[in-house]
Amino acid sequence: MQGTEGLIRQTGKEFVIAFYTAMRSLKIYPITNDQSKRAIDELAVAADAVINVEAELEFRVSGNFVFINGTRMRHDLDSIAPFSTVIEALTNHGVGTLTVEEGVNEKEWIVVLELLAQKTKSEVGDADVTEAFREGLSAGGVQNISVDPPQEGHVEKGQEEHSKEIAKRTYERGVAATKDLVASVRMGKAASVKKVKRAVQGVVDQVLGNETSLMGLTTIRDYDEYTFTHSVNVCTFAVSIGKRLGFTKLQLYDLGMAALLHDIGKSRISLDVLNKTGPLDDHEWQQMKAHPWYGVLALFNLRGYGAIPYRSLIVAFEHHMRVDMKGYPRIKRPREMSLFSKIIAVADGFDAATTRRSYQTTPMQPDKVLYEMWKNPGRGMDTVLVKGMINLLGVYPVGTCVRLTSDEVAVVHGPNPNPRRIDRPLVRVIVDADGNEVEGGPVLDLAEIESDESYKRSITIVIDPTTLGINPGAHFV
Repeated sequence: MQGTEGLIRQTGKEFVIAFYTAMRSLKIYPITNDQSKRAIDELAVAADAVINVEAELEFRVSGNFVFINGTRMRHDLDSIAPFSTVIEALTNHGVGTLTVEEGVNEKEWIVVLELLAQKTKSEVGDADVTEAFREGLSAGGVQNISVDPPQEGHVEKGQEEHSKEIAKRTYERGVAATKDLVASVRMGKAASVKKVKRAVQGVVDQVLGNETSLMGLTTIRDYDEYTFTHSVNVCTFAVSIGKRLGFTKLQLYDLGMAALLHDIGKSRISLDVLNKTGPLDDHEWQQMKAHPWYGVLALFNLRGYGAIPYRSLIVAFEHHMRVDMKGYPRIKRPREMSLFSKIIAVADGFDAATTRRSYQTTPMQPDKVLYEMWKNPGRGMDTVLVKGMINLLGVYPVGTCVRLTSDEVAVVHGPNPNPRRIDRPLVRVIVDADGNEVEGGPVLDLAEIESDESYKRSITIVIDPTTLGINPGAHFV
């Protein structure tokens, strides 16, 4: 019996080829020609075939890859031309994702094909090609096909707000996918990992394209949603570290998947234990220490048809072992933690220590956590990867609340682009020198100097934002 992923690969490839054939036919023949009509009929049938498998069709272009419903399409020599032509056409029109709903009709496909046949607005001097395509869909009465821009590429000047919106959607999809998966595992229901795969792909694309916007969202410390936001934060940090280590895009997907699923075993632990506000007794602590084993079992149950990479199982088992093997689970045979497990242990340790939880009502400030991870061997973390985390976040991580020599209060917006100035981050002013809260304050470079070569502003102290009633995460959304 062919698995769902196999069906998606088969029907997805047929859809891409049908899309290419229809595009080509409309370039050669008018819409009333029998050849054009036949090509559009075949495109509609191919799209319905994908929709019938999973009740949706998400056609996403990422670099030179095509993903249908989160599954990467593989093509041979005979299909290189159709794939590359479709990728080029969508990219030129600012389309990174084409989402097709049930009920789509041939008239809607005709509108899409006619828009792709037109010159892009970039060819006539307008850079907002995605919005132009959306306007074309709306004008053509298309209701069942929508588009989103590519997530890769550097953010152009003036596009910061747009980039923040993409990052926010990416983050929210990650949280929603994790929540659905955890709920399914907890209730013993069959769970689909398709949403998780797509969420991870979104995180990877965002990290490769505009890491800062997504990194800022990791400062949203939602007490009630900790289980889910923690998984997305760890995924974001881990993928960002992997990027700096030179991982390929496919390796980043595997790393991101392992990171998002690293704590899935906690879904099999009693909520009374997970949410207990006081210290755990011995029996409860033994339950908590079993979550790596539970994670492996849960992922084995999800692994049908190769949906979960084996590395995810290894990370679920190893992420609390520590590099000295003195963590848990305890093992009898000598082994070394995998690189993925070491990376995710660093990301997990940082996010957990900086977040308020049921049994940790006063989290540590981010700069103190990094210092502790770097200097304290008892943490059992790989010091090279901790250094990578410091290079990623800076000495003062994103979201750290600081007071400046100018008496302004600011939140760290991102590390300094100059790697020699990691102690002088970019900060956003949130309280002016007179004590007035500022909305949308300026972003300042603390490496900026005066004419006498002294720094214009410096950090005097790291402060706890709760003492001022400030939520740093609110300044990133």
